[in-house]
Amino acid sequence: MSTILVITEIREGQLKNINNEIFTAANQLAKETNHSVTAMLLGANVGSLAQQPGEYGIENVVVVEDAKLEKYSPDCYAVAVAEVAKQKSAEVILMGATNMGKDLMARVASILDTTLAQDVISFRTEGREIIFTRPMYAGKVRAEVKITSSPVLATIRPKSFKAQENKTSANVKKISVTLPEPLVVVEEIVTSEAGKLDVTEADIIISGGRGMKSPENWHLIENLAEVTGGTCGCSRPVSDEGWRDHGEHIGQTGKTVSPTLYVACGISGAIQHLAWISSSKYIVAINKDPDAPIFKAADYGIVGDVFDVLPAMTDEIKKLKG
Repeated sequence: MSTILVITEIREGQLKNINNEIFTAANQLAKETNHSVTAMLLGANVGSLAQQPGEYGIENVVVVEDAKLEKYSPDCYAVAVAEVAKQKSAEVILMGATNMGKDLMARVASILDTTLAQDVISFRTEGREIIFTRPMYAGKVRAEVKITSSPVLATIRPKSFKAQENKTSANVKKISVTLPEPLVVVEEIVTSEAGKLDVTEADIIISGGRGMKSPENWHLIENLAEVTGGTCGCSRPVSDEGWRDHGEHIGQTGKTVSPTLYVACGISGAIQHLAWISSSKYIVAINKDPDAPIFKAADYGIVGDVFDVLPAMTDEIKKLKG
């Protein structure tokens, strides 16, 4: 039986949440194509995580441990993935469309002399062929992509698939590969706040724009995020001004998000922002300008001053929560 290989992403000794979504997508694809699924873990000491993919129905796990993989080295990681893909005769290789995923999978595609579909949001099958759907032209169209080379590579946008637990016992196998000396190593990844959920993984995002007027007013965004169990985001002008960390920046030069709820506060709605929130299930816009473009993309709109609306929303949610 042919294999779908899922490349996991590990951060600070833990599997990122995006992996569970990719496991679910891989299981769905496996049912439609009669493939098996194998998860691949890379690192210097990752064997203790090997049973976790089994929580999401992954029966086969391969572990590649090497001191050269302790930190993300694009060249070493790409060689390791390509070698395991060859050993397992993988017909499909999937990974999350994170910064690391997009970078790594492009390198793997080059080594394997095949093609990569980036930032996929869904797929369907026709016989044994896989047709991926991905946004293009700043989200104005959705293109269907069929890869005719082998293996088939794709990165999947976060939140495109809902992670579904399906507990099983994973069969774990350690594989050794010969790695080159690393040319580039990511020495440190700096997060904005310890323990804070990344906007790409959040179900609820409360996002602010230039309409918040100054960073001193950001507590209004943070308060609503706290009571809703969400995280904070921002538009490009806010990040450029240094009001908020770039890690919160959502848009063409920032991050793509697909939350269940996206609340845009004082964001006008430039296309460079709208295209990268278009996969949100529900968009709520708060803006005092009734003609702001954000309202055309919103499921619900509130025409009003964010400095009046946000405290009122926060208080009402607190009341509802009892």
